[in-house]
Amino acid sequence: MKKVEILTRIEKTGVVAVVRENSRERAYESAKAVIKGGIKGIEVTFSVPQADKVIADLKSEYQGDTSVVIGAGTVLDAVTARLAIIAGAEFIVSPCFDQTTAELCNLYQVPYMPGCMTITEMQRALKSGADVAKLFPANNFTPQMIKAAKAPLPQINIMPTGGINLENITQWKQAGAVLAGVGGNLFKGAAEDDYDLVAQTAGKYIEKWRNS
Repeated sequence: MKKVEILTRIEKTGVVAVVRENSRERAYESAKAVIKGGIKGIEVTFSVPQADKVIADLKSEYQGDTSVVIGAGTVLDAVTARLAIIAGAEFIVSPCFDQTTAELCNLYQVPYMPGCMTITEMQRALKSGADVAKLFPANNFTPQMIKAAKAPLPQINIMPTGGINLENITQWKQAGAVLAGVGGNLFKGAAEDDYDLVAQTAGKYIEKWRNS
């Protein structure tokens, strides 16, 4: 039941902000800014220094707010996945599929979203209990890839990530994306500590998603 409840909450967020900042403090403030702007799905990547601490800090900050879902990204192995889960991560995202990570996430009933580029990879992820396939890097494809994948795998849930912007996010949703992972342009302003700009940009993304 825990896994289903988390998946329902993630799906309601629509957009997942991929946080890749160069310090613990900037990652934390950037995440708070996008949440303020309306994006409630947060993926703190393990390329962020002390990523587990950022996850724990955000979990503490938004304790009791079930609309906010905090997860971990760039999780390459089960050891990192367990560290993230202990810190409070509610979902795990990887750039590629890893069997031991899938098994660990199943054990703890935490949704796993591995990166997939082919139907074979998506099939393997489904067989191992993955709940959402992260189409990555999505800028190698067009939104029609979702329709193509759903022909043989109609049950697959796909989250395109990489190259998603304000110009194409509508096309991805209309093609059948259950979620969209957004980084890059979303965090313009963070380097100058302009978190109001980050919040404003987040608002534009979530408005586009909801109106698609």
